[in-house]
Amino acid sequence: MVNEQQAEQIRNGKGFIAALDQSGGSTPKALGLYGIGEDAWSSEAEMYDLIHQMRARIVNSPAFNGTRIIGAILFERTMDSDFGAKPAATALWEDHGVVPFLKVDKGLENESDGVRLMKPMNGLDALLQRAVAKGVFGTKMRSVIDAASPSGIAANVAQQFEIGKRILAHGLVPIIEPEVTISIPDKAGAESILHDELIGQLDKLPDDVQVMLKLTLPETDNLYADVVAHPRVMRVVALSGGYSRAEANARLARNAGVVASFSRALTEGLSVEQSDAEFDAMLDATIESITRASIAG
Repeated sequence: MVNEQQAEQIRNGKGFIAALDQSGGSTPKALGLYGIGEDAWSSEAEMYDLIHQMRARIVNSPAFNGTRIIGAILFERTMDSDFGAKPAATALWEDHGVVPFLKVDKGLENESDGVRLMKPMNGLDALLQRAVAKGVFGTKMRSVIDAASPSGIAANVAQQFEIGKRILAHGLVPIIEPEVTISIPDKAGAESILHDELIGQLDKLPDDVQVMLKLTLPETDNLYADVVAHPRVMRVVALSGGYSRAEANARLARNAGVVASFSRALTEGLSVEQSDAEFDAMLDATIESITRASIAG
């Protein structure tokens, strides 16, 4: 059963969703940008401890609260860890007023037909049951579009919605994320195909459910306006996708009704070497800039 107080915050909150869900593949880069090189750990467990310390520093900053951050996406290991004296998802909601989400995908298959589908999610139902028990509101899963391939994009979106229905059956709200790679030459064409596939799948959903969508900021402003307004959509959020924070914010501000769900752009400029005062000031300025871009439309 969806928590209606949390659902209201996600639907209408004047802020954005923080993506704190770096997985094993992206963690070394995230740590490197934070100022921690790969010589700082000798095992995967130590690497994950370091990224958890970074996430905890962000979450425990005075700048991080539900006034401007309406939700946060957690990695599975983070969900199973604590922020302070409480389990992560509980702490996010009870102490910070931030709605917790969980990344559930297991990474990507190799490219085929212009897309990278999600790998099989063995144990998904058990993970979803754990997430519900821990107070998680929704989930996120990412696949990738690398070309304007009608058949590939159709398969990509179909996979997302198929798994999304399994997530809905557990009372969780799925964030469906078919990311379009920003560097491809036919990005606008891929986005046009993606738009039509999304509308087709949304139209087939039952009347009594809603999903969320996490989309690459499009080449055509307001391309997804009818997706934002669709009755089966709780909220549309945007990924930064490799754009700088300044570019991502500028694009975001031109797309009405879409709010941010940034990862790298959120942590840009943060450093392990900063004092707490410097760290909090940088994070506060970043959160303010992303919030302003999110509510500009």
